[in-house]
Amino acid sequence: MNQSPLRRARTATWLVLAASLLLAGCGLNRPLARRADAIVAATRPQAVDCTREDHCAIDSPYHGLAARARADSREGAPVHYVDVLERGEDSLLLRVHLIRAARRSIDIQTFIWADDDAGWLVLDELAAAARRGVRVRVLADQLFSLDDVEWLARIARMHANFEFRLYNPTFAEAVTQPLEFAAGLLCCFSRFNQRMHNKLLLVDGEIGIAGGRNYENRYFDWDQEFDYRDRDMLVLGPAAGAEMQASFDRFWAHPRAVPLTRLNDVNRRLVADGDARTPLQPRSSVDRDRIDSLRARASDAGYVRAQFASRALRTGRVDYFSDAPDKAARPDDPALLELTTHISGLLRGAQHRIVFETPYLVLSRRAREVFQDLHRRTPPVEVLVSTNSLAATDAFYVYALSYKYKKRYLKRYGFEIHEFKPFPDDAAAFVAGYDRLVGGGNAGRYARYGRAPLLRGGVRLGLHAKSLVIDDRISLIGSHNFDPRSDDYNTESGFIIYDAAVAARVSAAIERDAAPGNAWTIAKRRRGGLLGRLNNAIADVSTSLPLFDLWPFRYATSFELAPGCAPSRPGTPGFYDCHVDVGDFPEVDLPLKTIYTRIVTAFGAGLVGIL
Repeated sequence: MNQSPLRRARTATWLVLAASLLLAGCGLNRPLARRADAIVAATRPQAVDCTREDHCAIDSPYHGLAARARADSREGAPVHYVDVLERGEDSLLLRVHLIRAARRSIDIQTFIWADDDAGWLVLDELAAAARRGVRVRVLADQLFSLDDVEWLARIARMHANFEFRLYNPTFAEAVTQPLEFAAGLLCCFSRFNQRMHNKLLLVDGEIGIAGGRNYENRYFDWDQEFDYRDRDMLVLGPAAGAEMQASFDRFWAHPRAVPLTRLNDVNRRLVADGDARTPLQPRSSVDRDRIDSLRARASDAGYVRAQFASRALRTGRVDYFSDAPDKAARPDDPALLELTTHISGLLRGAQHRIVFETPYLVLSRRAREVFQDLHRRTPPVEVLVSTNSLAATDAFYVYALSYKYKKRYLKRYGFEIHEFKPFPDDAAAFVAGYDRLVGGGNAGRYARYGRAPLLRGGVRLGLHAKSLVIDDRISLIGSHNFDPRSDDYNTESGFIIYDAAVAARVSAAIERDAAPGNAWTIAKRRRGGLLGRLNNAIADVSTSLPLFDLWPFRYATSFELAPGCAPSRPGTPGFYDCHVDVGDFPEVDLPLKTIYTRIVTAFGAGLVGIL
């Protein structure tokens, strides 16, 4: 039964009052914080177990490359060494290696830190580095990081050389409870919605890894249900190192970067534990054999040299950019949108071709304007896009908004779009033991993260890489999704590399993700004549509506390459002879999920910036 206007007004009033009461009681408890500070100061270890000047760092081939880059760099002519990290486990192994090789400092920024195998492994390695005498600082966004107060209390007094801060916490607490989440939306949505999306590992101020990966199993091919196809860049050299250090220090010093002893739920746990000195323990489900195997390889300098350091490319200019911590507070100030502004400038400078990969093809206003201008040129700039299908995405509601505007992407911007498959042909080359994990039912296993059940079981893969290659000479790898949230709300970071050899590697990786065995091609439906024109006209009117975009017959759909055929681009002769229409949502098993997708398509246009 519908509520009366009076009842709705009363409900809204009660919600506002509840939020106000919650706000009044959720400031920092200063007496509790002082007691927690005293406990931490008295109980966390101070001693270091190494007296050597290099703090007993392991030997690393990257030390030699860093020294060479320093020696060969000149004013205005920097030297860097770079490597593109495609496989998740490789990226985790190199993180562990670099942590063990650190001689002075380790600084980490991340959007997510989970308490699974990968999250615990890296924390344990950082604790060991702190005990060696290395200064360790970790800054994680609060909303999706370590929702276990017990772990956080133990991290708070792990070692005097180890400091962990949470960025932009809600109501002075590390873990956001459901009522606090609702209150945050009601009372202070603008701040609550702004998150630190930066991802950076910086060792000794000159060796850094940045890209799309967070600290969770699924980013390193260690999850047995869903893994991300992601991309990082390892860069070492004095110029980019100085930019990375300056960016991290700026975030670390910001008022929103809050120490754990300034969070009430952590403080309560610290005070309750008193003098107890329980070390951080992994979950009982931790895979010790897998962790031990990776640690052994990460400590082997010969293995790291042969597998990774030997393939590093010597380059000149490499820039590291990040948005300012105050970006969301002053969204019209270009000085605070450093990375976003540079991306727009680079795109406008494109002359021939752009190769572009994003997990969420929902373009910001700035990006739409740029791509429309590029397509109007004579000849137009070619744009190849690799993105997720509904079957592969971890956010069906975002995919629904991409689905809404496919005709715009194909016709107005001239995109050649390829949507990633959940079970790509080359999966075994990326996920260790993938062949053993494929098979079996998966109905109901994908409720978390908004993923749709599929027609077959196994480890699903989804794109998470955010990369851009312009004219085969400029590459961008970072955390920026090229969407409204990245432009206007989150802070983002990444590398821009001016080198043709690096561009060739990144472009080849994106094109591999877009290959017929790994992706479906999006193209205009093969429907001509009066019926086709009438359908397109109705679809155009429906798409233009902010609400009630319910027309089910869209302009474009997904195509699979037919056996024995060579791939060709949409619009070229013979495309339809060699490509089979497989429908709007191939591989998706649950009809209800497609209904949800169409509902968001119809009613969700106003949520672009939030999603």
